Amino acid sequence: MPTTGTILRNHYKIIKILGSGGFGDTYLAQDLDLPNHPQCVVKHLKPNSDPKVLEIVRRLFDSEAQILYRLGNDSDQIPRLFAHFEEQGEFYLVQEFIDGQDLSYEIIPGQKLTEIAVTKLLQEILEILAVVHKQNIIHRDIKPQNLMRRRQDGKIVLIDFGAVKEVNTMMVNSQGQTSFSVVIGSLGYMPTEQAGGRPKLSSDVYAVGMLGIQAITGLQPNELPKDPNDDEVIWRNRANVTEKLADVLNKMVSCYFRDRYPSAVEALAAIKSLQPQQQVTPIVPTPQPPSTPTKIITPWSRRKVIQTVGFAGAGLGLAILVPRLWQSNSQVVTVDKTGKIVDRRNLEVKSSFVENLGNGVSLEMVQIPGGTFTMGSPESEKNRDSDESPQRQVRVPGFFMGKYEITQEQYQAIMGINPSNFKGEKRPVERVSWDDAVEFCEKLSQKTGKTYRLPSEAEWEYACRAGTTTPFYFGETITPDLVNYNGNFPYGSAPKGESRRETTNVGIFPPNSFGLYDMCGNIWEWCQDVYNDSYQDAPRDGSAWLTSSDNDTRLLLRGGSWNNYSWDCRSASRANITRESRGNDVGFRLVMVA
Repeated sequence: MPTTGTILRNHYKIIKILGSGGFGDTYLAQDLDLPNHPQCVVKHLKPNSDPKVLEIVRRLFDSEAQILYRLGNDSDQIPRLFAHFEEQGEFYLVQEFIDGQDLSYEIIPGQKLTEIAVTKLLQEILEILAVVHKQNIIHRDIKPQNLMRRRQDGKIVLIDFGAVKEVNTMMVNSQGQTSFSVVIGSLGYMPTEQAGGRPKLSSDVYAVGMLGIQAITGLQPNELPKDPNDDEVIWRNRANVTEKLADVLNKMVSCYFRDRYPSAVEALAAIKSLQPQQQVTPIVPTPQPPSTPTKIITPWSRRKVIQTVGFAGAGLGLAILVPRLWQSNSQVVTVDKTGKIVDRRNLEVKSSFVENLGNGVSLEMVQIPGGTFTMGSPESEKNRDSDESPQRQVRVPGFFMGKYEITQEQYQAIMGINPSNFKGEKRPVERVSWDDAVEFCEKLSQKTGKTYRLPSEAEWEYACRAGTTTPFYFGETITPDLVNYNGNFPYGSAPKGESRRETTNVGIFPPNSFGLYDMCGNIWEWCQDVYNDSYQDAPRDGSAWLTSSDNDTRLLLRGGSWNNYSWDCRSASRANITRESRGNDVGFRLVMVA
């Protein structure tokens, strides 16, 4: 057994042990033959010492190594195998070291992920597994601990192929026949046929389906009951998901393997059908002006300018409106690619008015000046999606927008209920469907005599960017000091940081230069628009796009949330779900047009 400091083959220096199991041990090591001695992983396999077993293990070991070599070349989301060798009857695999965290840090007991997050996660996993299944290889041990989120680019990497473990479990009887002493797999993720020693490609599909159900219910697989009549998993009553996703998950985890998708290829197609994504023809982005300095504004120091004020377009309902026009001298800071503040300057910002909702609850609306901006992301932007193309110039008329996301006390004041999971008067309301948000707008409009509504997608991005062209209105990156998101997955050169795993009070992070808070992170925000998977033929006048080229009825969300990765919080990032969906990371903010 290697110890710290041991050098294998005059090449790989053991640094420390990473894990130990029945099949052997795993070590972190350095490759002494390469410049800067990069890190790698050494797996030490200790087979049965019986000579007959040893010879069979040797053949399986070589065969397995060839498979791992090939898979590593087929996908950058499977660790590359650098070397495999035998020393004194013991076997070693040297693989690429993956710097990141496994999915057990994302799929947390007692916490439910939203349908958006689960659908995206399933697609990410199945895309890797489809590569494996096309080679007719069964992984046998899909579970959160064997799926690593790589820190460098946020991609999922599939590790720890179960077939390698079989070399330690082989037995040979007196007639020279081979058998295996244990079944490879993990309880809860392992279907009946695999537990009986007859795994199939669809056995991996079952494991991925169970992982998805775990993520959306917050329950471990062994906590979910099974129907005594047909042994099917009972989970639907533990999660609020659409029937389409429920049908896909149920097929993935069907007790009888012939009722499942035969491989990850078919399961991936089913998941993709829930969120259509057509290939967009590359278009040269519209030329943009040079980026202006990134602006971050510290909380305002207000001074009252005027007690009563009229606005053009007299119907402002002054019986409800408490009009106050504010000016503030705010400090704007510039952030570099690492998230460090490198410059500070003062900027004057105007706020518009405060709407009185009764019982001491108010709603602050900020005046957003009209203008033209470039909507969408350039193809060079890190972690972008194809539905953010093609970039185009959009002219947006002026409007008023909520300074904050609608809070729970504001929602309670108008609707009389608070559906939120993370309770707090000043926290944003969540677990509201698109129709719930529209109903709030209608009731507030009736109360005030003005027209409140959800923003169009173009209005939202224009207001979010506030004159910037960088991925975030803070600049090239964000940090958990600026935004409430999953800080375990940084963007660009920013450091890893805190993941709060819940919403926070609105307005505790710096706003953008329009004076809007939490446009990045905290909760996703509903827009008016129907989802289209590209901006081809989209309106250029700032209005909502209310039709879909493929008759899709999914609706737009913007901004990212407490539960999302940094790149989901970019100004151009888009998400879409059905109008009836309610998640603990989905809320809204208002627009009012004078």
